[in-house]
Amino acid sequence: MRAPQRRRWQDTALCGWLLLGLVAPGQGAAEPGGIGLTEEERRFLDENEPIVFVSQSRYPPFEFLDGNDERHGMMVELAQWIATEAGFHAQLTDTHFQQAQERVLSGDAHVLTSLFHSEARDRRFDFTQTVFEVPAAIFVAVERPDIALAEDLDGKRVATQRGDYAQEYLASRDIEVELVETDDFASAARAVMAGDADAMVGDEQIVFYYLYSSGLQGSMKRVGEPLYVGLNAMAVAEGNALLQSILDKGIDHARASGTLDRLSEKWVGAELPGSEFDWRRYWPYGAGLALLVALIVAWNVRLRQVVRRKTAELRLVASVFSHAREGIVITDAKGDILEVNEAFTRITGYRRDEALGRNPRFLQSGRQERGFYQALWRELLEKGAWEGEIWNRRKSGETFPELLTISKVCDRQGRISHFVAVFTDISRHKDYERQLQNMAFFDSLTELPNRILLSDRLRQAMLAARRSGCKVSLAYLDLDGFKEINDRLGHDVGDRVLVRIAERLTSALREADTVARLGGDEFIIVLPEQSDVASVARLIARLLRRIAEPIEIEGDSLYVSGSIGVVHFSPEDEIEPEQLIRQADQAMYQAKQAGKNRFHIFDAEHDRAVRGHHESVERIREALAHDEFVLYYQPKVNMASGEVVGVEALVRWQHPARGLLAPAAFLPVIQQHPLAIDLGEWVLAQALGQFETWASAGIRLPVSVNIDAIHLQQADFVERLRREIARHPSVTHGDLMLEVLETNALEDVAHVASVMKACRAFGVEFALDDFGTGYSSLTYLRHFPASMLKIDRSFVHDMLDDPEDLTILEGVLGLAVAFRRDILAEGVETLLHGRLLLAMGYQLGQGYAIARPMPAKAIPAWLESWRPDPAWRHRERARPEELQAIYALVDHRACAAGLLRYLKGERSEPPAVSCRKSRLEQWLSALDGSPVKGGEHTARIAALCAAYDRLAEEALELKAHEDDEQVKQHARRMEGVSEELLGLLQYWIDASESVREDL
Repeated sequence: MRAPQRRRWQDTALCGWLLLGLVAPGQGAAEPGGIGLTEEERRFLDENEPIVFVSQSRYPPFEFLDGNDERHGMMVELAQWIATEAGFHAQLTDTHFQQAQERVLSGDAHVLTSLFHSEARDRRFDFTQTVFEVPAAIFVAVERPDIALAEDLDGKRVATQRGDYAQEYLASRDIEVELVETDDFASAARAVMAGDADAMVGDEQIVFYYLYSSGLQGSMKRVGEPLYVGLNAMAVAEGNALLQSILDKGIDHARASGTLDRLSEKWVGAELPGSEFDWRRYWPYGAGLALLVALIVAWNVRLRQVVRRKTAELRLVASVFSHAREGIVITDAKGDILEVNEAFTRITGYRRDEALGRNPRFLQSGRQERGFYQALWRELLEKGAWEGEIWNRRKSGETFPELLTISKVCDRQGRISHFVAVFTDISRHKDYERQLQNMAFFDSLTELPNRILLSDRLRQAMLAARRSGCKVSLAYLDLDGFKEINDRLGHDVGDRVLVRIAERLTSALREADTVARLGGDEFIIVLPEQSDVASVARLIARLLRRIAEPIEIEGDSLYVSGSIGVVHFSPEDEIEPEQLIRQADQAMYQAKQAGKNRFHIFDAEHDRAVRGHHESVERIREALAHDEFVLYYQPKVNMASGEVVGVEALVRWQHPARGLLAPAAFLPVIQQHPLAIDLGEWVLAQALGQFETWASAGIRLPVSVNIDAIHLQQADFVERLRREIARHPSVTHGDLMLEVLETNALEDVAHVASVMKACRAFGVEFALDDFGTGYSSLTYLRHFPASMLKIDRSFVHDMLDDPEDLTILEGVLGLAVAFRRDILAEGVETLLHGRLLLAMGYQLGQGYAIARPMPAKAIPAWLESWRPDPAWRHRERARPEELQAIYALVDHRACAAGLLRYLKGERSEPPAVSCRKSRLEQWLSALDGSPVKGGEHTARIAALCAAYDRLAEEALELKAHEDDEQVKQHARRMEGVSEELLGLLQYWIDASESVREDL
C-alpha cells in the first residue's frame, strides 16, 4: 500500500438542511438528476435497482448501528445522498467487516460503503476515489510501558478487526505476531483491556470514538507514530466499472457542493489527537535517562578532575533536555528555578531569563486550593515523585491544563539536591474529550440533547418519579409551517429558525427540565417531578404562544406555530421510555389533525378504543393459542419467622414485539369476556403443573391463582376445577388457593359463597383479594368461607403518610382476628413498611421488599437465599403505647407535609398545624401515666413538639402578612425540627425492651 500524506480535516459547519434531507427525504430532499449520468450508466441503474450498499455494523463514526438498530454514520449518509442525487433506489444493509466484503464479491451486494485501499484488495475490488483518510496506530493499556513502535509487536498478541489491512501491514514488515481476530475494533479494544491481547492495531478515529463514548479513554493509550494512513473509499467487485463511475461522480458532486465537508464536520469534527510523540507517557524513562546522564557526567568529571559541583548542572541541559517537546523545569532543593528548556517558553510564554531564580508557584492559576499543593509536596517528599493533572497560567493570563510529573533528585548522601518537573499542555486533549462528548450526546445545530441523551434523562426522570410518587410529563413538539419557510427561503434560514425556537423553549423552562431535538423540526420536552398536571397544561399553552411569536431574520418576520402532544407518566405505569415517546407522538398527531397550533393530551383508554394501540380480543386469543403467555410467581412469607407460606401465580404476556407485558396492559380488554374464562383455565392448569414440578424436586409450595368474576360464575366451574385437580395427583388439601376480588364476590354473594363451599370440600382454599376496597362488612365475612383476607396494597403503600390508612389497617386486622381469618398485607415495598406492619400485628406479607414476581425457574434459588431483614425477625406486636407512637409519627408527618405545602403555595388552605392537638400530644400525655417512661428522649420529643408548634404559628402569621422571605426561613427551620422529631419517634418505636426501659 502506498503511503499518502495526511491532510487536515476541513472545518465546515454541517447545515440542518442536509440532516433534514438525509433523515427525512420528504422534507427538503434534493431532486433527482443532481449528478449527470450517461445513458449507459442510467441503463445499468434501471437494470440493477435497488443498488445494495453493505456497511459495517460497528465502525463509528463512519457506519454503525445505534441502540435502536438504526443505521448512522458519515458513509451511510453519503450513500443515501448519492442515491438521491443520482435518482436511483439504494437499499442499505449491514454486517460485520469480513462478511461485508464477501457479500460484495459473491454478488449478494453491489457496494461496500467504506474500505481501505491496498494492493491485495485492489486485485479483488474496484475502488472509487478516496473519501477520507484515517491514520492507523498502536493502542495499549495505559499501564503498559514496553510497546511504543511497530517492532515492539514482534512476538506479541495483537488484536485487530477480522480482515483489516493491519494484517497485511504487519506481514509486509516481517513482524510475527499472534493475531487475535475480532468482529470490530471495539471488541479488539476490550480484548486489550481484558488482558487477552498485548496490543491492538486499529483506525485512530474509530478507536477514539469507542473509548470516549464508552468513558474508557483513561484505560487505553495510543503509542508511537501512526503506522500508516488508510485511504478509505467505496468499493465494488472487480470489473464493475459502470457502478464505480457512478459512485465517483457522486463523490465529486458531494465534494463540489460542500456536502462531503459538512458530513465530515458532523461525524468527524475537529482533527483527532495528532501524531506527535507523546513524551508525557514516558516520563519515568525521561527522568531515569536524565539521572543516568547525570551519573555518567559526574563520573567523567571525577576522572578529568573538573569542578564537580557545576558538572551535573551543565550535563542536565544536554541534548535530551533541550530538544524535548515537554516543558522541563529544574530547581534547587529550595524550589528556585535553575534551568528551563525551550518547550517551557513555548508553553508558558515566559522567557528563560524571566523564569530563572523564581519559584514555580508564580505559574499557579488559583484553581487549586492550598490543601492540593500541601498534599502534592507531602507525596513528593515521601514517595520521591508526584504525577497528576494541574491548572497553571500562561504569561498572557490564560489558564491551561497540564499533565505534570515532579521527581526528587538526591545526592550521594541521600540529601535532596534538585527537583525535576516535566509537563505537557493537555488543552487539546481536553478539547477533544469535550468534542467527542458533544458529538455523542448533543445536536450539532441547536446544541440541545439528542435522542441518546434524551432517553437517558427520561429514564432517570421515570425512576425518580417511581421513588417520589410524582408524575413525569412528556411533550412532543412538531413545528407547523416550518417546511414552507425551509423550501421558500432556504435551509440556512430554516436552521436559524430552529435555533431561535430551541432558545425560546429553553428559556421558558426550569433548569431541571430537558429540551431535546429529535431531528428536523421535532423537539421533545421532559418535565420531571410534576405534582399538578393542570399546571403542565398552562405551561404548554404558554409555550405555544411563545413559539407563535414572530421571528425576525434579516428584516423579515417569519411565523411558525406548534402542534404538541402531551403524555403524563405515573409511577404505577409499567411502560418504557420509547413507548412513552410514541404515545406523545400519537397525541401530537391528534393535535395536528385538530387544526394545529394546539396541544392534545394522550388518553390511554381512548387510544385503546380508537387507535387500537392495545391488543384486541382476537389478538389475545391468538396469543393464547401460540403460547405467548407465561406465569410469574411472587412469594408470600411470614415476615417475622421468614417462613415462605406460598406463591401467587401472576400472568404475563411475552409479546413478540412489545416485550413482557403486565396484566394491566391486556386483562382489561377481556374483562367480562368469555376469553377471560379460557385464559383462567390456562392459568390454573399451568400453576398446578408447576406445583407438581416443584413437588417432584422436593419443594412443596402452595400456589394461589386469581379468578375472574365471569369465570367463577360459570355453572360448571366447580366440576371443571375438580377434574383439573384430579389430573395433578400431587395436589392435596391446602395446596391450591383461589383469590377472588372482594368487589367481584359482592356481585352475587349467594352464588359465590356456594362455589367456595363446594370447592373447599375437595381441598381448595379461598382468599378475598384487595380487601377493604368494597364494603368489607361483617355480614359478608360471615357468608364467605374464605380462609384469608388480603388487605389492598393502596392502604399499605400510604400507611407511612396517611393516618386514615393506618386506621383502616388496624380495623381490618381486628375483623380478621374476630372472624378467625388469616390476613396478608400486599404492597410491602420497604423495610419500614414491614417493621410497622409487624408492630401492628400483621405477620404475613407480600411485596417488593420481599421479592418481585419472578419466573418459576428462579424460585428455588430465591428460596435458598431468602432471609427476612434482622429488624423483622421475631418482632412481636407492639404494646398500646408503641401503637400510639406509630400513630403519632404518621399523624405528625402528614400534618407537617400539608403545612409545608401550604407555606410554599402548593395548597390553598392550611391543615391542622398544632402538635398539641394531634395524636403526638395524646401519646405524650398517655406516656406520662405509663410504667414505661421515655426519660430524656420523651422530654426532647415534647420540647421539639412545642418548638414546632411555635414555629408553625409564627409561619402562619407571616404568611398572612405575605412576608415570603421570613416564611421560607421558618419553613426550613420547621423541616429541621420535624425531621429530628420523627427520628426520635422512630427510635423509640424500634428500640428493644431494655433500651426502652432506659429511656
